[in-house]
Amino acid sequence: MPLRPESASDLLIDGKLTPGSGGVFDVVNPATEEVIGQAAEATAADMDAAIAAARTAFDTTDWSRDHAFRARCLRQLRDALLAHADEFRELTIAEVGCPSFLTHGPQFEGPVTDLGYFADLAESYEWTRDLGTAKPMGIKNHRELRSEAIGVVGAITPWNFPHQINFAKIGPALAAGCTVVLKPAPDTPWCAALVGKVVAEETDFPPGVLNIVTSTDHRLGEQLSTDPRVDLVSFTGSTATGKKVMAAASESLKKVFLELGGKSAFIVLDDADIGSACAMAAFNVVTHAGQGCAITTRLVVPRTALDEAITATRDALAGLPAGDPTSSGTICGPLISERQRQRVESYIELAKQEGGTIEIGGGRPNDKPKGFFVEPTLISGLDNSARVAQEEIFGPVLVIIAHDGDDDAIRIANDSPYGLSGMVYGTDEDRINKVVNGVRTGTMGVNGGIWYSADVPFGGYKQSGIGREMGVAGFEEYLETKAVARPA
Repeated sequence: MPLRPESASDLLIDGKLTPGSGGVFDVVNPATEEVIGQAAEATAADMDAAIAAARTAFDTTDWSRDHAFRARCLRQLRDALLAHADEFRELTIAEVGCPSFLTHGPQFEGPVTDLGYFADLAESYEWTRDLGTAKPMGIKNHRELRSEAIGVVGAITPWNFPHQINFAKIGPALAAGCTVVLKPAPDTPWCAALVGKVVAEETDFPPGVLNIVTSTDHRLGEQLSTDPRVDLVSFTGSTATGKKVMAAASESLKKVFLELGGKSAFIVLDDADIGSACAMAAFNVVTHAGQGCAITTRLVVPRTALDEAITATRDALAGLPAGDPTSSGTICGPLISERQRQRVESYIELAKQEGGTIEIGGGRPNDKPKGFFVEPTLISGLDNSARVAQEEIFGPVLVIIAHDGDDDAIRIANDSPYGLSGMVYGTDEDRINKVVNGVRTGTMGVNGGIWYSADVPFGGYKQSGIGREMGVAGFEEYLETKAVARPA
């Protein structure tokens, strides 16, 4: 059955596709600024029904105990989504504004394929572990540990990589035996809503196991966070909003997973190939217009090679202009909204006020009268204390900062409230390892190494979040541990 944007105007609640009680809201193409359709506007009553359905499905069915059935449903979903790959690709480019090449990776095919990894985990995970015998208080007992699904999961996701983040929550949560209520970002509701249509019409998921609620009302996220029927809130987004989610969840002492902001450093050592390193840094920061929490947005280079690095980075950015996301050659597409563009532009102006130099970019492309585009931008002349070096901008903006040796580079990288990711370029393995060991982040790449994969846990230190997503560690975020003892 073909999937069309007009079929993305329903919620998925208790296994049924249903209109939103609040009507519909517009979906805008960020590359053209055109309204391309509508999505269902849910209300608090719709969210209440979704939570009730998820609670009932968890409490009254065998979903949490039937590992093989869960695995089968996840593989069904993977296969059905891949069968609709062309339709999802077209819709994702139009709604997210992501370059088309990314839909062959983290913007669609990657995370959908990863559902198979979590299906495999549902079957292969060691659900019961034998601890052997012991004699507490002189009585011989046999002990075991059992892993059980935590319960109902409220998943709140952002707009930048909607499929990746939606499935990074849905996949492990469902594989672990939880039921889920997903509230996607209002900027990208279709990516989630059409998944709901596939679940309802092309899989054997029981009613209530997965519920998808689209809305422009951010209070519905707070509703998920405070409702005592929800056992865990899994949130990806800004650090400021993550703090609010954590505070709201504390009312019922529910567990939280938070994947938050980043201001990651790309460290270039003095024995590295400056040109290659700076070209990679430029490519990273313009990918999907810099709208990624783990993108390296601080380029930390040797002071002795600062001028060379500025020239190399400026030249690389000049070859990576903002372009039409439907074109196969585009790396840097539009920002998601006019609001986000204004935010990015305000940081560029702030950099000027702080004494920075705009080496390239800094404005809107002359050849793009429509669409929320910002030119790839390089800022020099500031140190790490500048706000543009400390705060997450979420746009194609790179700040270049000079360091005075390896220890100073590590200091600069760690001089941040965040600790999500990073990169180091060099040739001496001992020096590289010193940097990897010294930088306090959840992920690090070496000489262009890519850590992104279904089996690699992703998350951060400090204000970049709590917990890990993906991998076995991400799967175990959705589990509780029960100890059982009996006389031996």
